[in-house]
Amino acid sequence: MTVRLSRIQLALFFILLCPVNIIGLWWAVGSPLVMDPNSICRKAKRLAGKQAELCQTQPEIVSEVAKGARLGVRECQYQFRYRRWNCTSHNKYFGKILQQDIRETAFVYAITAAGVTHAVTQACSMGDLLQCGCEATRNRAPPRPPSSSSSSSSSSSGDGVKWEWGGCGDDVEFGYEKSKQFMDAKRRRGKSDIRTLIDLHNNEAGRLAVKLYMRTECKCHGLSGSCTLRTCWKKMPHFREVGDRLLERFNGASKVMGGNDGKTLIPVGQNIKPPDKQDLIYSDESPDFCLANRKTGSLGTRGRMCNSTAMDISGCDLLCCERGYREETVVFEENCLCRFHWCCVVQCKKCLVRKELSLCH
Repeated sequence: MTVRLSRIQLALFFILLCPVNIIGLWWAVGSPLVMDPNSICRKAKRLAGKQAELCQTQPEIVSEVAKGARLGVRECQYQFRYRRWNCTSHNKYFGKILQQDIRETAFVYAITAAGVTHAVTQACSMGDLLQCGCEATRNRAPPRPPSSSSSSSSSSSGDGVKWEWGGCGDDVEFGYEKSKQFMDAKRRRGKSDIRTLIDLHNNEAGRLAVKLYMRTECKCHGLSGSCTLRTCWKKMPHFREVGDRLLERFNGASKVMGGNDGKTLIPVGQNIKPPDKQDLIYSDESPDFCLANRKTGSLGTRGRMCNSTAMDISGCDLLCCERGYREETVVFEENCLCRFHWCCVVQCKKCLVRKELSLCH
């Protein structure tokens, strides 16, 4: 119990040090703050106007915001599972990461903003929120082959199939706006101006990774399996696709510095194009994350599992920072030889499995 309370206190202390840094609060995984959306509003008393307004008037949306944050946590941990910094948030080091303007922080902000957009939009489509529902398609031109130019409420493709909007499309605009309202709240100006610009840019990049990649799904209608009418609707990309896309942006992130006016960001280096709205940006180089360092928030890679035969980032040479690794054999029990018995039970035997692990020195 003492350890659990200390984590909560650390999370709250970090919030007080960094006003309205809601991401820092969400990512205090291991405390009930992440799991209880009401705590976001109750504990973070220094929330800015838009955030406070949501807490007071639309607590059910705040609940979906918290779900989106957890979605971002899981996706970050999946995308970074083989890297030296593996997005571990079960420790007090994570606050140090968020205090730096490095690539990893850029990804955290982007994936969190994307997660909030995705979760709120999904809740609208599922009917979980009274403030929104399915996307309004009344004024939208119908889906059609690229060569078609009609803008009527329905149209026909070259093969005679009639198209029209229907079903329940995802109202991504609502999710986008709520993510922006909660995450882009006004921050302190002055010394943190450039950092604020960087954070806001990465928030937007995360939201656009959802908004700009909507896909069209259709269903055929007609007698005897024919497709005389095709009803279509817009759906969000799967969140794994969003994570993959943002990881690509992370790998190609642009280093920037503040302009003389304090309001613009300039790419660092010659012949480098300015980053667009979908690019991730940062201003400081990342530590190598090889050794534990409280100052930088690095946990180090000692004891991490690696792949002794891989030549990529999951390989022992890179992950262990050329310190070498040891082989260890573990034996564990798992279900095996499972059979289904009528009705309706699955019975399994227990088998001992031996596995060879490579662990970093």
